[in-house]
Amino acid sequence: MRERLAEAKRVVVKIGTTSLTGVGGRIDPGRIERFVDEMCVLLDDGYEIVCVTSGAIAAGLAPLGLTRRPKDIASLQAAAAVGQSHLMDVYVSAFESRGHVCGQILLTRADFVHRQQYVNALNTFRRLLALGAVPVVNENDTVATDEIRLGENDLLAALVANLVRADVLVLLSDVDGLHAGRGGDLVEEVDRITPDIEKMAGGPGTDLGSGGMRSKLDAAHIATSSGIPAVVARFRNGELTRILGGKTVGTLFRAGASKMGSRKAWIAFATSPRGRVVVDDGAVRAIVKGNKSLLAAGVRAVEGSFAPGDTVDIVDGEGTALARGLVGFSSDELERVAGFDSKKIAELLGDTREVVHRDELVVL
Repeated sequence: MRERLAEAKRVVVKIGTTSLTGVGGRIDPGRIERFVDEMCVLLDDGYEIVCVTSGAIAAGLAPLGLTRRPKDIASLQAAAAVGQSHLMDVYVSAFESRGHVCGQILLTRADFVHRQQYVNALNTFRRLLALGAVPVVNENDTVATDEIRLGENDLLAALVANLVRADVLVLLSDVDGLHAGRGGDLVEEVDRITPDIEKMAGGPGTDLGSGGMRSKLDAAHIATSSGIPAVVARFRNGELTRILGGKTVGTLFRAGASKMGSRKAWIAFATSPRGRVVVDDGAVRAIVKGNKSLLAAGVRAVEGSFAPGDTVDIVDGEGTALARGLVGFSSDELERVAGFDSKKIAELLGDTREVVHRDELVVL
């Protein structure tokens, strides 16, 4: 499998905050210079590269007189607003001094959900890559609220890899890869992310960064479910080149056979379920084997409080999560119509609709 990485041409590489900062948590321009230098060598060799970078909030701390990453959203947004331009100045200078061009792209979750925003983002990526430029991507933290949380840029990188149909996703950070427990051996390859693999992930990251191995596993899950291999490795000089050369570096997560679309990847991995819908055996078969929508007739119970358009988990009678999707009913409405057919629903609510349409449902 490693040798297949040597065939990759379109690469999404994410670099974490701790890899870009030095003493005192300040952005270290020298580290960005070395990172960009390696990317430029790869560009000259014919690679297409999308760079997802953390570090905007860290870059804004010193100018604002802050000594550590704040906890409140307003201060995080302020630090991102100040730091984003400082961070991009370093990237622009580093690329241009080596004869290459980069362009900034700031994204939020909405860009992966709303069709027109999704198409606009995809067209921008395609054009930048066609012109030989490097998209430098970050989350739009200046306007984000719940998006500024654990591992967001790891998830962002995986969604971007799905969006641009990358050949490989590389997550560079301050860890060698996934280890088999605290102090355990490095896991060189993972065929499938199972509960046992998930137990190996630790907690949140550092005071400066927001990620951790848990978020990297989530990102790898998105990528591999989209048919894209993912590698988690430590940021070192030449590491990206070694990975793309097929060397045994970090932890390789093998690609799955499927190619999940960006919208379904977002539903499956980048949303927070607001409730659960318990279904009967017939609904389980229809969803898992028949690729059908979930209808109210198959609903047996409703848990949690949610509104139309929220994400819910669909579970069987034993509580096992089978699927996740965007629900068409509020929790109150669904409790009223659970188990009823379309005719009865029309009498109660004045219309008929699916509980979760198959186009907005992902089997887990």
